[in-house]
Amino acid sequence: MSLRVFVDSSGNEWHVFDVVPRTGERRSQDRRASEASEEASAERRESDRRLAIGNVGKLSTISEAWLCFEQGAERRRLSPIPGDWSRCTEQALEDYCRRARPARPLHADLTSH
Repeated sequence: MSLRVFVDSSGNEWHVFDVVPRTGERRSQDRRASEASEEASAERRESDRRLAIGNVGKLSTISEAWLCFEQGAERRRLSPIPGDWSRCTEQALEDYCRRARPARPLHADLTSH
């Protein structure tokens, strides 16, 4: 993971780092170990309980790497990662930050530790 810090044209300091998910981070085996619950588990697997809006039938996930921009409790994500991000100008980083999508904000209690 690389990290850069830059100050945008409004005077805000941003921390930027790359996030590259490892393929081994996803669950590789079923958590349901009890044979007694096997029948109930089979019933649960028969229907799709996910909520779909419009034509979206699956939860969206980011499987590629992304840049994370953090400033205070604000977070943004940019994917795919621009090839020059680790050596580009601060103006280019600010442009990437503007293009990044908002991500779930950090909780105040997490940032205070």
